[in-house]
Amino acid sequence: QVQLVESGGGLVQPGGSLRLSCVAPGSIFSIGDMAWYRQPPGKQRELVAAITRGRTTNYADSVKGRFTISRDNAKNTVYLQMNSLQPGDTAVYYCNAVTWLGKRVDYWGQGTQVTVSS
Repeated sequence: QVQLVESGGGLVQPGGSLRLSCVAPGSIFSIGDMAWYRQPPGKQRELVAAITRGRTTNYADSVKGRFTISRDNAKNTVYLQMNSLQPGDTAVYYCNAVTWLGKRVDYWGQGTQVTVSS
């Protein structure tokens, strides 16, 4: 299946910032909701933030006030600005895009590692 392409992960000190980007290839049409998930070491994948095509947003309680999700519909791109990063934010971050063409289809990125450590 077609994959989304993520970038922007890395190692950052506590209190630092990172910006993740995710591009959906042009072969994916009629993208609706887009989102970022993360999977901390030894834990299940969890929703971090989501954004509708109309730019309504939703955040996990743990990141409210620190993370901002945004999107550029013309570029099929979604971003995650992460500020005041904490060690508990360490995880592999995955981009998700949903299309509805008769049925729901989820597309995923390959994941990008974010490590918060001094």
